[in-house]
Amino acid sequence: MPLTPEVLTANSEVVAWLGSLDVSFTPDEEPWFTIDGVENPRQIGSDGSGGAFVLLPSQNVLYVSSEGRAGMIAENFEAFVQLIVARPYWLDILKFSAGGDLQEMRRAADALEATLDDEDEINEAREEIRGALGLPDADDPIGALCEAVAASEAIVRATDGSPFTTLFNRFSVDSNPMLRNAAA
Repeated sequence: MPLTPEVLTANSEVVAWLGSLDVSFTPDEEPWFTIDGVENPRQIGSDGSGGAFVLLPSQNVLYVSSEGRAGMIAENFEAFVQLIVARPYWLDILKFSAGGDLQEMRRAADALEATLDDEDEINEAREEIRGALGLPDADDPIGALCEAVAASEAIVRATDGSPFTTLFNRFSVDSNPMLRNAAA
């Protein structure tokens, strides 16, 4: 049976473990963005920074940040869950992507993994979620993330009509002394 938002949310234990990875499957009450060509966007959840996860009619998962950035982050719901389990700091990987450079994203992921404060808790959450859902490890979550964001064609707009920008940011690992030291 394919992993869907309904299958996942029916498992309260998994939902709680995902909460420890900063993901909630409670959508916002009022939409604060629109997506060109999508009549009623299906928001399936949010993160602690106010961003929204949207399941598109194509089954791609779109992320809309509260800071005016948006883009596809996974080809389907299962790939989305694999991403957030494997790399709960995926948004920071994009922040330090040097404009979408895959090698810089891999470097950022290694540095971010090395700086986890609660590594034991995150590893426990990873194991519990994968076990409860029968979810395999993602083959290449960083490569899939880079590819999804680069291929993103969805145009997301704020309520005033202004378009959101890409999720790729121009910073690199070297822009952050803590990450630069962790990557060394």
